Amino acid sequence: MKNLLFAIMLLFATTASPQKDVTKFLGIPVDGTKNAMIDKLIDKGFTYNKAGDYLEGEFNGKTVQLHVVTNNNKVYRIVVNDVLTVDEGDIKIQFNRLCQQFKNNKHYFAIKQQEIPEDTDISHEIIVKDKRFEASFYQDVDFSAVDTTACMLQVKEIMTNSYSQEELKNPTEEMWQKMFEMYKVLCFARILEVAQNKSVWFMITYYEGIGQYGITMYYDNGYNRANGEDL
Repeated sequence: MKNLLFAIMLLFATTASPQKDVTKFLGIPVDGTKNAMIDKLIDKGFTYNKAGDYLEGEFNGKTVQLHVVTNNNKVYRIVVNDVLTVDEGDIKIQFNRLCQQFKNNKHYFAIKQQEIPEDTDISHEIIVKDKRFEASFYQDVDFSAVDTTACMLQVKEIMTNSYSQEELKNPTEEMWQKMFEMYKVLCFARILEVAQNKSVWFMITYYEGIGQYGITMYYDNGYNRANGEDL
């Protein structure tokens, strides 16, 4: 091989541009128009309440209401609300069980432990301290969506700024090792970037009027979220 750049191109260059890897709800991409999303959810067995602008049906063994949220006419969030509310003791059990279900699902990963300790006074924390109990997870990443070519070009730039052309023509083992380490770090950063746009999180919702609790879940497509473009 004549130089390091050729070697990197041969080993890592992708043959196609990566596609956006978006959050899915029941296998449906959280994307597109609201009407199209509603039609797809109806096909999944949910019924649409036009007056209330929500869908109702069964999800994860519970009766729920679904709200389709858009930004600039693109779906960026599916909100899942429990229809039946419960007391403080039951909501703690439901929250921790849901954490375990996500942790045991190979298609999700979390950054930290998120279960609620047994001795936590949920009502005091929420009502008096205004604390929010929530847990966040990321859906698994389709690696074809990771722009490895961009990682490769970054490696090239770093190497050409660090070594002479003569050194690049005859890379040492140490240079190869450095290149591979940089490539892994840069690709991992891009994997995290994709994952952060595929967040699924949930929280305990307190209904003050009845003194009851429920779980609210959010399936977010970070690519369609508002980023101040309309300001």
